[in-house]
Amino acid sequence: MTSSPVPANLDSAVVDRAIESRRSIRAFLDTPVSRETVVDILRVASRAPSGTNIQPWRVYVLTGESKEQLADKISAAHNHPDAATLYVEEYAYYPRTWVTPYIERRRKVGWDLYGLLGITKTDKPAMHHQHGRNYRFFDAPVGIMFVIDRVLERGSWLDYGMFLQNVMIAARARGLDTCPQAAFTPFHRIIAEHLKLPDDQMLVCGMSLGYADPDKIENSLVTVREPVEHFTTFLE
Repeated sequence: MTSSPVPANLDSAVVDRAIESRRSIRAFLDTPVSRETVVDILRVASRAPSGTNIQPWRVYVLTGESKEQLADKISAAHNHPDAATLYVEEYAYYPRTWVTPYIERRRKVGWDLYGLLGITKTDKPAMHHQHGRNYRFFDAPVGIMFVIDRVLERGSWLDYGMFLQNVMIAARARGLDTCPQAAFTPFHRIIAEHLKLPDDQMLVCGMSLGYADPDKIENSLVTVREPVEHFTTFLE
């Protein structure tokens, strides 16, 4: 069986523009996003590949009071003096030991953001406040929580990443912006209770969705990407 041909009217420039314009937005307008738009984004994103088509994603969309209640709960936990020991992620998103070149890249994006916001390296309260903006979904009108069944293995997590990317690109194609947020993972128990998750499901990450506020300086951050020749080996 041969694959279907690429439609003649498929404009690669449009696809490329959606991908290349995707950024992690950290300040949103309060402009509403309709449920129909969110459904459409998720419908398109669900075309992501997954091993034997098991489609491991489960999605919870929060708006209005439900979103604000969760934001209040997590913000209070974030501000607890013992938050670092009381709230621990369920899975290791980042390496336990940082090495080159990853630690340098991590530091650069952090200090680039703080530099735009005028936050110095010694201003711990300002850093804490800025990190806490995650838990208010950066004022986006839509918050999304992504969940996976615990029985699934690493391959399904790889599949999940492709689904998440599709969500963000489909959002860009509709003039919307996103911020994928592993910052929610330490507060998985609070989120599980709020969403009434069964014990056999666990949080993957959160995401903010809405329209970027063009007047906020933090949204001017454009991260650096390595050139292709730095991470690719061609064998002939």
